[in-house]
Amino acid sequence: MTDLLTTQEYKAIAASLDLPQHAWIDGGYRPAIQGKTFATLNPATGEKLTDIAACDATDVDLAVSKAREAFDDGRWSRLPPAARKAVLLKFARLLRQNARALAVMESIDSGKTIFDCETVDVPETIHVLEWHAELIDKIYDQVAPASDDHIAMVVREPVGVVGLVLPWNFPLLMLAWKIGPALAAGCSVVVKPAAETTLTALRVAELAAEAGLPRGVLNVVTGGGAEVGEPLGRHPDVDMVSFTGSTVTGRRFLHYAADSNLKEVVLELGGKNPCIVLDDAEDLDAVAAHVVNGAFWNMGQNCSAASRLIVHADIQDRLMQRIKAHAREWPVGDPLDPQNRVGALVSKAHFDKVSAYLQLAETDRLLLGGEIVAEGFIAPTIVQTSRTSPLAVEEIFGPILSVIPVHSFAEAIEVANATDYGLAASIFSANGKRALRGARMLRAGTVTVNSFGEGDISTPFGGYKQSGFGGRDNSIHAHDQYTQLKTIWLDLTDHADSALD
Repeated sequence: MTDLLTTQEYKAIAASLDLPQHAWIDGGYRPAIQGKTFATLNPATGEKLTDIAACDATDVDLAVSKAREAFDDGRWSRLPPAARKAVLLKFARLLRQNARALAVMESIDSGKTIFDCETVDVPETIHVLEWHAELIDKIYDQVAPASDDHIAMVVREPVGVVGLVLPWNFPLLMLAWKIGPALAAGCSVVVKPAAETTLTALRVAELAAEAGLPRGVLNVVTGGGAEVGEPLGRHPDVDMVSFTGSTVTGRRFLHYAADSNLKEVVLELGGKNPCIVLDDAEDLDAVAAHVVNGAFWNMGQNCSAASRLIVHADIQDRLMQRIKAHAREWPVGDPLDPQNRVGALVSKAHFDKVSAYLQLAETDRLLLGGEIVAEGFIAPTIVQTSRTSPLAVEEIFGPILSVIPVHSFAEAIEVANATDYGLAASIFSANGKRALRGARMLRAGTVTVNSFGEGDISTPFGGYKQSGFGGRDNSIHAHDQYTQLKTIWLDLTDHADSALD
């Protein structure tokens, strides 16, 4: 585990950072063509960190044209797999050498705790890139069973120029989830980071160039959704878009594709994820620790957050005592204090949205929290609700856990599946058959048994229903969305011999 510094040491690093300001296009920093900028703020203090290039469709056009040029001339797309692997492994080594600065930059830009950035986000970012780099020369193509007179090869080819549209909740890690397999496949990419969290994506692009990634292969265009995201989604020379974010915005990308060149679209969207605790669950203290982590990690700003606790009424009181005890071990405050586990919500707008749900909580049964600790900071909150309450139905994306008591296994599954979403779920039971039966019945892309989690880099991550479709992040399956399958059919018939016969 990473050795953590003191708050004062982290603040000193923050003060010394050279923060990027411009977009990264064709291997270098460039101001927006129109010369516009926007301020990026520290969510924990409200202070301006720097001004960032406010790009628009003209910058998107430039980035896409440079990405297309790089793809078509083969400077990356036609490199041997081992050569691409060597560059990406050097890239990962440079990230490791700059890990602490990246962690601090991520924290001050997003409000995430330095504890999470140092122990989860940055190490996992590096691991993801290493994993996909190592996979490059281990994916084999296929030969189909044709006939003695034919050979049918099924080969993978990079899909082309890819638009990668990122969320603000895990800026570094979601960047790695997408550029890892996209670059490994040989694609050229144009990244649109969230306007709230642009800094680390720009620094990562700089390190990629230092590692030897050819110019034009990785571009980062900064700005708002309407100004950058929509032009990228509509661009006729973008072959595919991978988007992680809200379901509302995900729908727009389907329209953009339909209205332009029918580019491929992969969506990883929202979730209202159930955590089922049955009456035979063992070690309620361990269960409580998982529930608290699932609900409050990253301030609940997690598409796979366990935001609905569906608990059997017979054990509800005993479990809630332990959950409350564990929740009190999650201090709220300065994200650069490594003792704190709950930092600031990402923006004033998002803080206002989540705060409005606290007012709804007053009409239900408030079990813990409910306080605004300071501007931007909300204490871990637990509310017992009905299954139809907005707190139990809507994706809050904040540190609010809804508790719904049930009286049977069947009712628990019914309540869990009564949502438009289907990203993740968890089930706790000492009966292995019962737990596995429940896992099979839950309509979600990832189901954990007797734990909270998302699997790891080796397991595909994505959702059912309105939580997305079109592909999966993580695992070998992530490479599928960045490649096309081509059939090459060889006719081995000797027509000259056939004529003599």
